[in-house]
Amino acid sequence: MQRLVAKRSVQNISVSLWRRCLSTTSQATAAAPVKDSDEFQARLPPFDYTPPPYSGPSPDVILAKRKEFLSPSMPCLYRKPLNIVDGKMQYLFDESGRRYLDAFAGIAVVNCGHCHPGVVEPVIEQIKRLQHPTVLYLNHAIAELSEALASKLPGDLNVVFFTNSGTEANELALMMAKLYTGCQDIVSVRNGYHGNAAATMGATAQSLWKFNVVQTAVHHAVNADPYRGVFGSDGEKYAKDLQDLIQYGTTGHIAGFIFEAIQGVGGIVELAPGYLSAAYDTVKKAGGLFIADEVQSGFARTGNFWGFEAHNVVPDIVTMAKGIGNGFPLGAVVTTPEIAGVLTRRSYFNTFGGNAVSTTAGLAVLKVIEKEKLQENAAMVGSYLKDKLVQLQEKHEIIGDVRGRGLMLGVELVSDRKLKTPAAAETLHIMDQMKELGVLVGKGGYFGNVFRITPPLCFTKDDADYLVEAMDYSMSKM
Repeated sequence: MQRLVAKRSVQNISVSLWRRCLSTTSQATAAAPVKDSDEFQARLPPFDYTPPPYSGPSPDVILAKRKEFLSPSMPCLYRKPLNIVDGKMQYLFDESGRRYLDAFAGIAVVNCGHCHPGVVEPVIEQIKRLQHPTVLYLNHAIAELSEALASKLPGDLNVVFFTNSGTEANELALMMAKLYTGCQDIVSVRNGYHGNAAATMGATAQSLWKFNVVQTAVHHAVNADPYRGVFGSDGEKYAKDLQDLIQYGTTGHIAGFIFEAIQGVGGIVELAPGYLSAAYDTVKKAGGLFIADEVQSGFARTGNFWGFEAHNVVPDIVTMAKGIGNGFPLGAVVTTPEIAGVLTRRSYFNTFGGNAVSTTAGLAVLKVIEKEKLQENAAMVGSYLKDKLVQLQEKHEIIGDVRGRGLMLGVELVSDRKLKTPAAAETLHIMDQMKELGVLVGKGGYFGNVFRITPPLCFTKDDADYLVEAMDYSMSKM
C-alpha cells in the first residue's frame, strides 16, 4: 500500500529501508559462508560449457573503482559482491570460473538466455555491416521488428515507437494518453513501479523510488494484492475503489490508467482475479486509455506472451522493454493508428530508439522464443517450480506466500504468518546462503522480503529442483 512521506525523518527511514533491501554489507545481516557449499554445488545440473580464463582486474580493484567513480545510489547485492565475467544460457560464472544458476536474469531481462547464439550471431553480423544509420533512413531491421511485434498483439495495436528503456517507453505512453484525451490525470496502482523520470516517478507508487520533486495529477488506486490487500482476492471490490477514486479525486475524466499485470519491483504481486476486467470498464467510462506496462512480464515470461492476456482485457497502449532485447538497450510503445497520430502534432524523435543493432537483437529474440518454444517452457517449468515452492511453504513457516505465473514467481518471507510481519533480515541471510550454494535470485517488495524468481526462459525442471533444494537447505540452516 502507498506510504505518504511527510517528514524528512520518515524520508530518511525510507531511503535506509531501500538501501537495506539492496545491500547485505551490514554486520547484522552478514551470513557466514556455507561450509559444504562446494559439495552441495556439485549437484548442479550438468552443463557443457567452460568459460575461458579470466585475466581482468580483481573484484577488489573493481569495487574500489566503483566506489570512487560510480554513483553512490548503486549498491551491490550480497555481503561479498559477485564479480560476474561470463554467462551462458541460464548460468553465470565469476572470475574463478565458478558456476551459478541464474534465477534473476539481469532483472527479468535475459529471457532467451545469456549469450544465446541465436541473438549474438545476428547482432555481430549487423555490427559488422552497419551500426547506427539513424531512423531517418530506411533500414530493414526496424521495419521487420515493428511488423513482428504487431503480429504478437491483438486488435489494432500495430503502430510501434522504439525507445531505449522501460522508463522511456512509459513516459511516452503517459504523454500520448494526455495528448489523446486532453486530460492530465493519470491513475496507477499502489505498489507499482513504472520508471524514474518525471511522469513515471509520479505513476510509481512506492516512496522508496520517489524523490522529493513535483509530481502532479497522479492518483494511486488501492493495490489489488491478494496476499496483503484490504479486500483479499476480491477484484471487484478493488475495482470499486478505482471507481470511487476517479469519481471523488478527479474531474471524472482521466487521461489513462497504467498497470502491471504482475508487479515486478513490488514483489511479484499478481493483481486479483477480476480486477483488470472491471477496471477496464471504469477507465473507459471516464474517457481514459488502458495502458499495460509489460516491461517485466512481457515476452513469454508468464507463460502467456503478455501478462495482460491472463485478464481478458485488450489495452489501448502496451509498453515493453527488458526481455525485448535480451540485454540490448531497447524498449517500445505499441498502440493504435488513431492514438499514434497525436505525435504528428509536433516533432517527436528518439535518436537511438530503433537503432539497427538493438532492433536486430529484438527480432532475433522473437525468433528464438518461437523456435525454441520458450513460452511453452515458461508455462511448464514455471508451473512445476511453483508447485515445488508451495510444497516448501508447507515445510517452512517463514514462507508466507508463493505467487506469480510462468517464470515470474515470488516467495514472500515473514516472521509471523498470522501478522504477515516482513522477514527482511532473514531474506538477506537466506539470499546470501543460496549464493554460496550457487543460486542467484532477486529481491523485491516494499520491505525487501520477497524473492523474485525470474530466470531465463530456458530454465529446466532440473534447474528448478536445484533452486528449491538450495532454498530448502538455506532455510533449514536458519
